[in-house]
Amino acid sequence: MGVPGPFPGSAGRPDAPVLDREEVDRALARLGAEYEAIETSLLALQDHAGRRLLEGAELSGVTKERWAETERSLAVLWALFDAYTEVLTAARELRGRRRWPSAEDLAELSALLRDGAVTVPAAAGDELRAGGRIGLEELVGRLNGLYARSLDVIVAADAVWSALPARIDLLAEELQRTRSLAHSVGVRPGEHPAGDDLERITEELTRLRARVIADPLAFWVSSGAGSAAPGGGRPDTARYDRAARALEDIRREVAAVLDVRQDAERRLMLLRDVLSRADRTLTEARQARGEVLAKIAASEVPAVSGPSTVLHEQLVAAAEYRRRSQWHRLSPLLDSLEERAEDELQRARESLTAVTAPLAVRAELRGRLDAYRARLARHGLAGDPLLMERYDVARRMLWSAPCDLRAAEQAVWRYQEAAAEAVVPEPRDGRGEP
Repeated sequence: MGVPGPFPGSAGRPDAPVLDREEVDRALARLGAEYEAIETSLLALQDHAGRRLLEGAELSGVTKERWAETERSLAVLWALFDAYTEVLTAARELRGRRRWPSAEDLAELSALLRDGAVTVPAAAGDELRAGGRIGLEELVGRLNGLYARSLDVIVAADAVWSALPARIDLLAEELQRTRSLAHSVGVRPGEHPAGDDLERITEELTRLRARVIADPLAFWVSSGAGSAAPGGGRPDTARYDRAARALEDIRREVAAVLDVRQDAERRLMLLRDVLSRADRTLTEARQARGEVLAKIAASEVPAVSGPSTVLHEQLVAAAEYRRRSQWHRLSPLLDSLEERAEDELQRARESLTAVTAPLAVRAELRGRLDAYRARLARHGLAGDPLLMERYDVARRMLWSAPCDLRAAEQAVWRYQEAAAEAVVPEPRDGRGEP
């Protein structure tokens, strides 16, 4: 809806001259075009889907208040438009009487087309002084202002209704599919936190949809750019977005539970294998400890604990969860068991290493003793009486049971010392024989 330019000869001056015929015709043509534009806009507003929805809806909150104001503005709009129609019709009829209007006709037409030509209707009492008179230019300005404010409310409400309810419905359908899948894997209210979250999201979407339908303008964020365009802004989707993100988190959790269901048997078999290897290693460590105590004297051998009864009990519980399809409980238990089972296997290996350390020391001493003997044989010193004596002493200690590792290590060291001295060449006297 546009505002016509100033009428020729008026310019708001009380002593403006009478318009001539050409000026009257130009003013009538401009007013006629403006009238058609206003009428088209008003009819489009009357037929706007958002207006029809607002008229038939049970509104509340800010939308109820603003729609009541808008209905009053629409009534004023039509009342002012009817007044505009009467003035334009009267001017057209007067101009149509004669091809060449008389001076009296031109004076009357000038009065109609100048300021103060329109009597304000009673319906416009809230906007203007009812019974007063305004000019056509001010009238069109009032029409444009009322139209823009009314259209802003209608467009904003329609934009929210067009955007949010459909998205909420789609999210509710997705939630229902997620709920069915969650129930199939044991994610239910009262049994799993995600099941409780699904109930909360369902209630939130129900409340949100009802509020959006009853009070759409409560979900409208006006444009911060100061745009004068009707409906300048966007729907506020913050609550919807939070619900959508929460549902996506639950979908990921349910997907993880599904993965557990599909992979549960393989993971349980691997757990049984790891715990079995840990048990066998601990058994081997206990046997090795008995052997060490029997073969090695004066050595501290650490005790070996038994298998973890807690882990075996939890493994039985995991198998039971799988049998009962309680996947939401099985998932965290398997995660915990896998980590702790690896720790148990590592503990068993460390225990075996600790208890067999004396045997490893004895083996290392035996190897060192034989290595030095072989070295002496290469130098032709294997038959040296002192070396043979020290070798026999060390060998008896290392091959006797129980073996005193400290004494055996000293015996090997003495043999090494004697061997080192034997293979060092004697210094030659550089003077030679006389």
